[in-house]
Amino acid sequence: MQSLTRRMALKLFALGTTFFGFKKTTALTAAESENAAPVIGRWKKTNDRVWLGEEFWANPMEDWRIIDGAAECLSTGGSRNIQLLTHQLTNPKASFTMSVHVSQVEVKQQDGGVGFRIGVKSDINEYRSNCFAKSGIKAGVVNGKLILGNKEQKLKQPVDLKDCVLTVIGKPEGEKYSLTLMVSGSESDKPLDTISHTFPPQAVLGNVAVVSNFDPRFKRMIGARYRFSDWSVSGDAFTVSPEHEFGPILWSMYSLSDSRGKDGFVMKISALTGPLGEKDNKDVELQIEQDGKWKSLGTAPLDTDAWTATFRIANWNEKEATPFKLIYKEQHTDGSESVAERTGIIRANPTGRPLKLGALTCQKDYGFPYEPVANNLLKVDPDLLYFSGDQLYEDHGGFGLIRDPAEPAILNYLRKYYMHGMAFGEAMRDRPTICIPDDHDVFQGNIWGENGKKMVEGTTSSNGGYREPARMVNVVHKTCAGHHPDYYDPTPCLQNISVYYGDMVYGDVGFAILGDRQFKSGPEHVDTGSGRADHVTDPNFDTSKLDKPGLELLGDRQEKFLAHWCDDWRGHTIKVLFSQTVFAGVATHHGGYDGYLKADLDCGSWPQTARNRAVRIIRKGMPLHINGDQHLTTLSQYGADEQRDSCWSFCTPAISAGYPRWWRPDELGMQHENRPKHGLPNTGEYVDGFGNKVYVYAVGNPEPASEKNRYDLAHQKGSGFGLVLIDPKEKTYTLHSYRFLVDATDGKASNEFPGWPVTIHQKENGGEIKLIN
Repeated sequence: MQSLTRRMALKLFALGTTFFGFKKTTALTAAESENAAPVIGRWKKTNDRVWLGEEFWANPMEDWRIIDGAAECLSTGGSRNIQLLTHQLTNPKASFTMSVHVSQVEVKQQDGGVGFRIGVKSDINEYRSNCFAKSGIKAGVVNGKLILGNKEQKLKQPVDLKDCVLTVIGKPEGEKYSLTLMVSGSESDKPLDTISHTFPPQAVLGNVAVVSNFDPRFKRMIGARYRFSDWSVSGDAFTVSPEHEFGPILWSMYSLSDSRGKDGFVMKISALTGPLGEKDNKDVELQIEQDGKWKSLGTAPLDTDAWTATFRIANWNEKEATPFKLIYKEQHTDGSESVAERTGIIRANPTGRPLKLGALTCQKDYGFPYEPVANNLLKVDPDLLYFSGDQLYEDHGGFGLIRDPAEPAILNYLRKYYMHGMAFGEAMRDRPTICIPDDHDVFQGNIWGENGKKMVEGTTSSNGGYREPARMVNVVHKTCAGHHPDYYDPTPCLQNISVYYGDMVYGDVGFAILGDRQFKSGPEHVDTGSGRADHVTDPNFDTSKLDKPGLELLGDRQEKFLAHWCDDWRGHTIKVLFSQTVFAGVATHHGGYDGYLKADLDCGSWPQTARNRAVRIIRKGMPLHINGDQHLTTLSQYGADEQRDSCWSFCTPAISAGYPRWWRPDELGMQHENRPKHGLPNTGEYVDGFGNKVYVYAVGNPEPASEKNRYDLAHQKGSGFGLVLIDPKEKTYTLHSYRFLVDATDGKASNEFPGWPVTIHQKENGGEIKLIN
């Protein structure tokens, strides 16, 4: 079938008749050579499954399956499409051909059409960002018409949409670019109909995709659905980039920690694959290179909910950098096998020198794939990465949210989470990564986990408990934190929801990892006096009324862990605390520039008694607290009994800030004392909206959003990343807060938010000395 279609296309090219609007040519280009165009992917010999293959991005993944050797759309909703990752149209001075076999499976109320989108591109025309663009030239069959861009014509004869081939031929024509769409029967050497149209050359540049139902307005149960097979692509107009493949091992994350016991240093690594099929191989192998030879460390099974395979290797040789490869062997229906590898290096433990930490949070997908941040990470080469939550948001990648039942909700989550790996997989390849989930990762605007309680009613922004099925929440925990060092107490909480708090010793630094939302009490226990249970909008409201007995912040289990951790100095001399959010209310405005908010129960400043108890506990260990969540970078110091009597907090910039916040107490006339010597506005000792003590040394307030380009907008909204140099010998932390659209290595002072960089000493985290004043 495919070769017949190919031969037909070549004949039509050679004719060069006015039927196509082409001028007669004397020679065929590479796209018109006698060699058959290659079929992309291996659908014909792939077992039935969700994940379509490493060359493709399916929109949305949960609506597609490989079934009986073809990619079939399960939804009759609009604009379902498969983007080709490995081929981009980049050269409008050359030609291309593309064809696909289509089969109509079902029609509900109206056939929304089938075919290609050509020149799919975002504002930055980057292949990953293009996958989610709504642009592109339509080329297909819709309601008995051939459609090519804004041109359409009625089919001259009936076409069996249950078995036909669509072919697009692109070719430069003067100052324009000509596209011709042909439709034919799968076994015919003759086109049933054609349509041609010319476009500005720039219009065809970008991704190409196949589409089931062109109209994005089509809801489920309205349109048709289609199967696709034998998708072939060729021509010099394309740049072919095999390195753009994503999978079968999508990415990996590892940790390395001193167990301070018989297991010595423990290396844990997770391989993440796409959702595979019942008949697919479910094992991943780990190999390491020793003395120039590869040695197998065995296999690990894939968790068939999370699609992760995790290895735990005790008594790891932490003194040497060790190359590794994760291997997945894909078995095909014809008995053949494909072997895929994910390679990288497990770094040597960075002992005897300062440790460099990259700290990141919050990825709103308007800024995807966040290249300025991802590239800067590779430039500054941290020893360790920390993602403090919101690796995704509910609207990531479009196509809505599936809350339940668990199985489709999991696929919906995985598809959104995979964008995190597409953006930062390279940075995570060769360095340990700590990655904790936050509220949006479990599809909630805010989370008060209530020890794992099921959310009974209300909204996901203002009620306690978990809205999503426990099975889905556990997948979130496993995909983010399954590779972390062994948890302190892995006993699940309510609904059998997993926990992930624990510690890590790496590079002579002791790290505590918290889930500071998982046990927190919900706002329904109190009355804020406003229309929203978690927001206090009245500047005269007495927030001390919200501090009721028995309310939790970290919960008893995590408080006991922290008390133990603060006393445990084995294997390290300096500490860092990782959690989702800052234990202070350092935001005065939310949502809009004039959106004043006295207090937000979502921050770590509430409940006050529990907050102060936590601040007193951690004071003994003198850790630097690194967190995120707020979309507003701040450097502050906690006070419990008096100002500045506990540790410092570094809230890092969002990777791509969404919901904006500002700290503008000066405008509100909030009282302050002891403004730092740098004299920056909105700094000094304050009492926050909950009555808690906080010393604000630096803040990176954003501008109101106005830019159109995604990267300019992210920069304007105060996005970026944090970098911390931890020196166990000097007992210091040097903190950098970098803006989004900079080169973090060129030394310009303007690269950082006002007030950074800053160096603080370990003892300042215990409130004993105050070197910054």
